Amino acid sequence: MAFESLTDKLQNVFKNLRSKGRLTEADVKQALREVKMALLEADVNFKVVKQFIKSVEERAVGSDIMNGLNPGQMVVKIVHEEMISLMGSETTEIVFQPGKAITVIMMCGLQGAGKTTTTAKIAGKLIKKGKKPLLVACDVYRPAAIKQLQVNGEKQGVEVFSMGDNHSPVNIAKAAMEHAVKNGHNVVILDTAGRLHVDEEMMQELENIKKEVTVHQTLLVVDAMTGQDAVNVAGEFHSRLEISGVVLTKMDGDARGGAALSVKAVTGIPILYVGMGEKLSDLEQFYPDRMASRILGMGDVLSLIDKAQENITIDAEKSKDMTKRMKKGKFDFEDYLESMKQMRNMGGLSSILGMMPGMGSKMAEIESMVDEKQLARMEAIVLSMTPQERTNPKLLNPSRKHRIAKGAGVDIAVVNRFIKQFEQSQKMMKQMSGMMGGKRGKFRFPF
Repeated sequence: MAFESLTDKLQNVFKNLRSKGRLTEADVKQALREVKMALLEADVNFKVVKQFIKSVEERAVGSDIMNGLNPGQMVVKIVHEEMISLMGSETTEIVFQPGKAITVIMMCGLQGAGKTTTTAKIAGKLIKKGKKPLLVACDVYRPAAIKQLQVNGEKQGVEVFSMGDNHSPVNIAKAAMEHAVKNGHNVVILDTAGRLHVDEEMMQELENIKKEVTVHQTLLVVDAMTGQDAVNVAGEFHSRLEISGVVLTKMDGDARGGAALSVKAVTGIPILYVGMGEKLSDLEQFYPDRMASRILGMGDVLSLIDKAQENITIDAEKSKDMTKRMKKGKFDFEDYLESMKQMRNMGGLSSILGMMPGMGSKMAEIESMVDEKQLARMEAIVLSMTPQERTNPKLLNPSRKHRIAKGAGVDIAVVNRFIKQFEQSQKMMKQMSGMMGGKRGKFRFPF
């Protein structure tokens, strides 16, 4: 996960600061030297680091801070505030044209940054906002680019406009606008071609599209794994095309995080979204304050709540019914499958735990404890059951268990162990329900 190394180093610095009853100017400067090294190792632009450390030091080395009740905590607070300022302070969103006017968004970026997938991801988000987007296949050079957009568009339930690879991107864009007007689309997203590096031919093509079609938002997709090079690419595109916003992809990988902390400060272009995985739902709105909290190991509970709300697909009645069954200890294997689906839609258990406060430095330990393959095997066991067996586990006699083990590709002992653990979980739920105010429960919380 991006920032993992940076988070660990910063948390160690702050731990030392908090352990001291009072701070001297030398303590603060030593801590900031360590912060500086951590940021540089995270591939943050050196000019950005220099200005950042200067701003923090000017605020931290003051009598009010040094003589306060908790000076270490105050320094952490200042670092947090300056980091938010570094990334843009305010959340930036796509600006849409008023009324029934069509908003045109042009996607651009280098080849391999994940532009086509990101285009479909954004379209999916816009549908949830009540928009009717049209995806336009303007990449006529890369093999299978049009097909990739069509497949992703179908998955998102978004229409894709294509004229094949025998027309110029400019003519495709113009024809798409006519199609959008006739069919009631209010957002047109142009997926343009990328190159392996910034070149004149690519830039000229993008400029030609903007001359012939009124583009309201130009979004640049950059690979966070490229570090400082992502910032350089953003600067070059911005000088020619006036970029409206940046989308950072592959933030779930081993990116050191330098691009996220440098783009806005160096180019002035705000980050709109961050790609956190390969699935079409793995695109998050970029919130500078939440990202700063995540980097400093403070967690990101608000984003976790957003994910939960966005991925809840069960209706109110079903949710109410599931809660009642849990209280009675009747949480069955169908409920288990539903909970696994919801957890997977939120990025998996590791992703969820990573957003909890204080988990940053423990993520390596957590990931070693969470065996995603084991969870997949448990799910395979449940999927090998019949619908009747899932809702009524009492039917699971030895012959049925053997059939399930064979279907899931596991040993019978694994099936037995899983069923036993599931039964214990049911009993625990029932006991906890009683403790929290159930009819048979003697203990009740005083609130």
